Formats: sequence, C-alpha cells, structure tokens
Amino acid sequence: MLDRRTLLATGAALMAAPAFAARKAADPVFPKGFLWGAATAAHQIEGNNIASDLWFLENQQPTVFAQPSGDACNSFVLWETDLDLAKNMGLNCYRFGIEWARIEPEKGLFSQAMLDHYKAIVDGCRARGLTPIVTYSHFTAPHWFSAQGGWTNPESAQLFARYCDKATRSLGQGVDRVITFNEPNILLLLKSMLPQQVWDIQKLTLDTAAKRLGVAKFVCANVAGFDDLPALQKGLLAAHKAGKAAIKAVRPDLPVGLSLAMMDDQAVGKASIRDRMRGELYGEWLNVAKGDDFIGVQNYERALWGDKGRLPAPKGATVNWSGTEVWPGSLAGAVRFAHQATGVPILVSEHGVGSEDDAIRAKFIPEALAGLKAAMDDGVPVLGYCHWSLLDNFEWIFGYKPKFGLHSVDPVTFARTAKPSAAVYGAIARRNAL
Repeated sequence: MLDRRTLLATGAALMAAPAFAARKAADPVFPKGFLWGAATAAHQIEGNNIASDLWFLENQQPTVFAQPSGDACNSFVLWETDLDLAKNMGLNCYRFGIEWARIEPEKGLFSQAMLDHYKAIVDGCRARGLTPIVTYSHFTAPHWFSAQGGWTNPESAQLFARYCDKATRSLGQGVDRVITFNEPNILLLLKSMLPQQVWDIQKLTLDTAAKRLGVAKFVCANVAGFDDLPALQKGLLAAHKAGKAAIKAVRPDLPVGLSLAMMDDQAVGKASIRDRMRGELYGEWLNVAKGDDFIGVQNYERALWGDKGRLPAPKGATVNWSGTEVWPGSLAGAVRFAHQATGVPILVSEHGVGSEDDAIRAKFIPEALAGLKAAMDDGVPVLGYCHWSLLDNFEWIFGYKPKFGLHSVDPVTFARTAKPSAAVYGAIARRNAL
C-alpha cells in the first residue's frame, strides 16, 4: 500500500522528468497527404540540352564552368528509370523541370514533340502514384533568349508568359502545382559568397559569348555580371507575375508559386546586420510570394550574421564539399521565417547536403526533418518535402564534383546505384513518420 510520503516522492520525480518539464513530446507522424519527394532539374540530368544558353557557355573558352554538362545523367532517355527510383524508394512526389530551350528552340517555334515528352513524364508520375510538381524555369533559358539580353530585355516577361501558356495547355490536368522560377534570388545570395575573381570570369564568359554571337549582351539567370543584377532581378520579378497570370488563365485551379534560396539567418550580437541582409537577399521576392498559392523554400545552410558581415562556421562543425557548415536545424529556421514573412503555405522544394560522405547525408536527413516537424507542430503549414537530389548530377559552374544525390550515377553506363541515405529517407516516407 502506497503511503503519503511515497506518493509525494513519486509525484516529484515525475514532475522533474523531461516529459513533464517540457511540453509533450511531438508526435512523429506527419499529416495525411504530406508530400515526400525528390527534386531534379532538367538541364542537370537530361543531357545534351544543346539549344540552351548554358550549353553555349559551357562549351566555349574562356568559361566559368569547370566542365560541360554533356550527357549528364541521360535522363532525357531514362526518365522512366528515374520515376521508378522515386517510386521504389517509397516516395509519393517528384519535382522535375521542363526545359524551355527544348520546347521553344527558336523564337516563336514551339516543338509539339517536346511538349508531348514532358506530358508523358507527368502521366508517368501519375501512373506510379507520384504527385508531379513542375518547375518551368530552373535557371536555363533558350540560347536565343539570353542572346537578346535574357531577363534584362524588356520583352522577357511577355516571352516567358507565352511559354507558360503553351506549357500549361499541353501538360493538362495532371500537374499538381507549378514553380515558375527556381531560386531567382540565387545571385543575390552569392554576391557576398563568391570571390571577386569568380564574378570577373563570369563577366568574361558572358562577354565572350556576346562577341561570338555579335550581340550587345548575353545574360543568364544564374550567370551574370555584377552590374546586371538590378536589371536581372527586375526582369525576373516581372516575368514571375506575367507567367503566373498566364498559367492561371489556362488553369485557375492550379497552385502557382516560386522557390527561393533561403539560409537560416541568425543574429549574433546586439548590432547584427541579420535583418538588413534578409531584406537584401529575399525582401522583394517574399513580398511577391504573399500573393502566391505557396512558396518553395530551398535551404542548405545557416548564416551567422555579426555587426559587420557573415561569421565563419563554429570550430569543429561538420562541413560539406565546399567547407560550409552542415547544420540540420537550418531547415526549420528557414521555413519558420518564410511563413512568418509571407503567410502562405510552405513547400520544401529543395534541401540536402553536398558530400561524398553519404553517412553525413544519412544522419542529416532525419535530424533536419525532426526540426521541420517541430515547426509544423507549432502551426507552420508545410505541404511537403523534396530532397535534393534524386541523382548525383551536373552542379552548374562546379561541374560534377559536388555530390548531392540519393543515388550515384555511372558517367559511362548511366547505371543508378542507391546510397544508404536513400533507404533512410525512403523508410521515413513509407512510414510518413520519423
């Protein structure tokens, strides 16, 4: 029989336990219908995107690109294999891009065959129980478009809207949601990260391209001169609005948004410049996103802001291929801020880690997802999570050196091999729970 002293002692011990001292432990189960996906980009996996602006830049000298994309992962041919990989992992979503340069290889010339190709991928997703999320512009554009100044040309918004109209009519009712632009703010983030010599060689690359073509200016969404950034941002903002209107005119029910490159910006010290930097890096885009159906958050790292600039990563931190800190909590931090700033639902459209050490990735995924679930438990509406990337692929100016994939790809046979992290992530997706 329990006496009063025993009851009091037991009660005190229980109240001191973490379960009572903290709020109730979060339920590890995600909401029904949560999207578990992997993300890819057309130019980075398809290969031989010869009508695009970046193909032109990759295959000239001098160039800022470490190597050309070439065959990439040969996914233009092997797209069904890629969808099977996603399905067999236990995912229910696939984010992929359609390539404007294939659809409109010459100004005003639209390829029905290419529109049908991307429609087949949408249908292939549906047949496998994968929700298709389609990106209309993932940095690349047609060669002819960038040769007339790209997004700095006053005609750019109208041309993008025409392409959005054609694509939306062709892809039909199968698409679940559209991302107009992938990380249109990426060069704003890289302003302070890239050394001056990289900006110099970017400008030299573009100047060389313009001279080869006999045009005044050649500008791309993710390769531009420092002086082009204001005009580039203005053009991309206008094009998002025009593209969204064109999509909605065809399918008013289709959710449309954009994705932003977002760090988890943390203030250090009393005079931190964190808030000012947030304004410079995302401000205009977050304002635009307030009127969208959702916003895509693409997070890979946190940034510690002091009173003079960004601070180095803490000593002893785990780092990725480029020496940047790998910090799982950054995803939740970026997602919380994005929702606070816009008030719209969040789609984690990219999140991952570039490392040849897959053990880092396998540990990183569940830790980051635990933070994401805690943000959701606090009321942040998150639609889904798309890991970058399904495959090791072409990583822009860095070529094939960075490894972000859940699967490795043989550059000769194109055989895909699952990494241990694919099983870790797939198990979470199958359970819909941590």
